[in-house]
Amino acid sequence: MTSQPHPSTMGSHGDSAPSHEVPPLPLMQNKVVLVMDLVESVRLMASNEASVVHQWHGFLQHAREEVLPRHGGRLVKSLGDGILVEFDEPSQAVKATLRLHRYFDDANRRRDDHNKFWLRAGLNATHLYIDDHDVFGHGVNLAARVAGLAGPGETVITANVHDTLVDGVDGDMEDMGECYLKHWPEPVRTWTLSPPSGTGVTLKPPAPAARPEDFRATIAVLPFVSRSNAPEHFVIGDLLADGVIVQLSRSQHLRVISRLSTAVLRGRDDVNQTASQQLDAHFVLSGSYVSLGDRVLVTAQLSDTRHNEVIWADRLTGDVMDVVQQESELINALASTCADQLLHSEVQRTLTQALPRLDSSALMLGAINLMHRSTRRDLERSQQLLEALVDRHKRSVAPWAWLAKWHIMQVVQGMAADPHASFQHAIGIADRALDMVPESALALAVKGHAMCHLGKDVDGSNHILLEATNANPNDPMAWLYRSVWSTMWGTAAESIMQAENALRLSPLDPQKYYFEMMLAGSYLSTNDLNQAIHYSRSSLNKNRYHLPNLRILLTAQFESGQTEEAKETFALLRSQQPDLTVTQYLSSGSLSPLRQRTARVLESLGLPKN
Repeated sequence: MTSQPHPSTMGSHGDSAPSHEVPPLPLMQNKVVLVMDLVESVRLMASNEASVVHQWHGFLQHAREEVLPRHGGRLVKSLGDGILVEFDEPSQAVKATLRLHRYFDDANRRRDDHNKFWLRAGLNATHLYIDDHDVFGHGVNLAARVAGLAGPGETVITANVHDTLVDGVDGDMEDMGECYLKHWPEPVRTWTLSPPSGTGVTLKPPAPAARPEDFRATIAVLPFVSRSNAPEHFVIGDLLADGVIVQLSRSQHLRVISRLSTAVLRGRDDVNQTASQQLDAHFVLSGSYVSLGDRVLVTAQLSDTRHNEVIWADRLTGDVMDVVQQESELINALASTCADQLLHSEVQRTLTQALPRLDSSALMLGAINLMHRSTRRDLERSQQLLEALVDRHKRSVAPWAWLAKWHIMQVVQGMAADPHASFQHAIGIADRALDMVPESALALAVKGHAMCHLGKDVDGSNHILLEATNANPNDPMAWLYRSVWSTMWGTAAESIMQAENALRLSPLDPQKYYFEMMLAGSYLSTNDLNQAIHYSRSSLNKNRYHLPNLRILLTAQFESGQTEEAKETFALLRSQQPDLTVTQYLSSGSLSPLRQRTARVLESLGLPKN
């Protein structure tokens, strides 16, 4: 919101020609800058412009005549939906801001939630250049940036304001830790300021900083508590927790706290706070159980320690003896549901919160999941999350590797204007990751996968994929992409073995539908059409619009004589990719026998050649 003198007015005097004399530099002073605007003003204006203008005019009059004079504030400028104010003292700026927030309270009580007026604000103390009409300096820009972090009714303040506040400021402050602001060179420490819930300023401890090199969400699993008095059943709680830990630890996207470490949480009332502060755990799974004869009833809940809220709770039943089995249905249900709910919670946060307010684990988990969805909006949001992560952790290999994978998914989902260029871009980004960590299994796998699709250096892509599984034999993505290579250029038997290995290494993966799709493709390459249809349908239940899976399914259906079912699948494919042609489909990997088979089926079902 910093303004600059217009070129047509600099050095001019009436109608005379502009002079070359440079005006003197405005006076520099220490000030507190408030940037405040109306939340969703565009939507509100579109709904009832006259009402919004009337309400905003009343707010400006209230600010000019009542609030700012009382607290030593000067209205520098007013835009259509925002104001820029400067103060001498941080405490006066805070008091004025909290009072301004309350202006619409009475009117909001008469409005429905969709039409309420909310303000958001940013405060920063800084050195400013000041003249009679404006203020200048990067500190104004910082106030505007932190205002963008604020939610409806919130004010975000910088450390420069927080550290100079004195006693007597009535409000609640919560430490947001360091926030990463777009086009700002360093993370900025911020606090949210809210109207008081009690007396004086309440300071809350900051959330633990994200691990710089580990982007996985962290979960602590507590032993389940017995609600019965039968001693022989006391061990069930430990067995449940141990089994869930084993299952969750097989996910490449979760960091699971060991049982030895979670012992500190047993019996505590402040489980979430302790898990967050001492174990750096983002989530806690806990619960209780009761044994009724040969049945056990389990009540489980998953909590987010960062917000101290329960994000999932449910009751599950099973056989007592099932708990001691190697493949326990009850434990599998607990673990898979917990993983799904955790993932859903993180993805929802990435869709609704500003990027700087998301920790790195949420950015990573949200980006990975959203890139495997089927809408352009989700794919674009995934790119935003990954670019924010790369910007924070420029020397970490994982964000770069996943960004390279994103460009491949853009082709896979039919959203790349130039598939060949997207594959080359993916290779270039993967190479950048490999410059940092040459043995990164994920970066090697993504590079080999892109080369595999290009089909120009088939042997070279196979060599890189072998390097990936040698670098980390437990990386499911490396095995999955080796399966893709074997499906396109190798043997079907190897493809099935590699796809099954990938699925076994990551049974709770949010991309399980993708693993199943690859296994379906492997079976299609062996002409086991029934298995291909089985795994394609299982994948389809998890992601209805994944284009490669639709192509595998319709090919298997058509070749097995299920012509009507193939036509239905083809119609779904065309609804998602209306501009697809046979030539476009064969623009990459055209020498692959499996792609040639699918191309023939697509043409038989009516897909245009060009």
